[in-house]
Amino acid sequence: MNITSLLEQSGLKTKQAKIYLACLELGSAPVSKICDLSGLPRSTCYEILEELKLTGFVSSFQKKKIKWFSATDPKNILLMEKQKLGLLERALPDMVALYAHANVRPNVRYYEGRQALRIILEEIIVEAKEFLAFGSSEDLLGTFRDEWPGFIKKRVTAKIPSKVIAKDSPLTRQRQQVGQQELREVRLLPENAYESSGMTLIWKNKIGLLTFKPGPGGFIIESQELAKIQTAMFYLIWNQLPPYRPI
Repeated sequence: MNITSLLEQSGLKTKQAKIYLACLELGSAPVSKICDLSGLPRSTCYEILEELKLTGFVSSFQKKKIKWFSATDPKNILLMEKQKLGLLERALPDMVALYAHANVRPNVRYYEGRQALRIILEEIIVEAKEFLAFGSSEDLLGTFRDEWPGFIKKRVTAKIPSKVIAKDSPLTRQRQQVGQQELREVRLLPENAYESSGMTLIWKNKIGLLTFKPGPGGFIIESQELAKIQTAMFYLIWNQLPPYRPI
């Protein structure tokens, strides 16, 4: 995984990540040099540098009437993020109390890009005693191959079992064969059972709906009744499929 991708997962947009990395490489530089290294237009560079100043990723100073920019030390950025996390942790009890008293249900959240899967997986690890999955192994692992092994390791450590219904394929059969050691039971649908690129994940009172094409994204729906309906539909199919029998 490259640095740009890591910065994007931490919350920066693609162009912001490019500008910040250019500033890191240059040390201190005027906009012209930052533009040359990042490959972005001058007007775009100015706009993004001002955004990065507001978030603390860069600072600026005057040198011979020309504005120069410097990247903030990555260690200081990590320290700032830890401080923000500490503030959120202090506010968490009050926020949870407000959330619990909300009158609007079900609660629906939408996320674009890789953030969708990352948030769903984090919530599963924190909340689930078991989770159910329905969809395509190829689409899931092809899109999120960097995130999935770490999730499996955390899930096994947390002793969270999973049940998976997926279309028959070499990859799905491979996951089926190693299922016991990864606390996973897989049952197979015929390869031509349906045409779709997506994944449904069910845990506790939540449903995660992931799409992979044309780009990754997903919903989290929080509703006890809807989760019950989805769980019933899952087991209706599950109970009609043969269990895995090791050869």
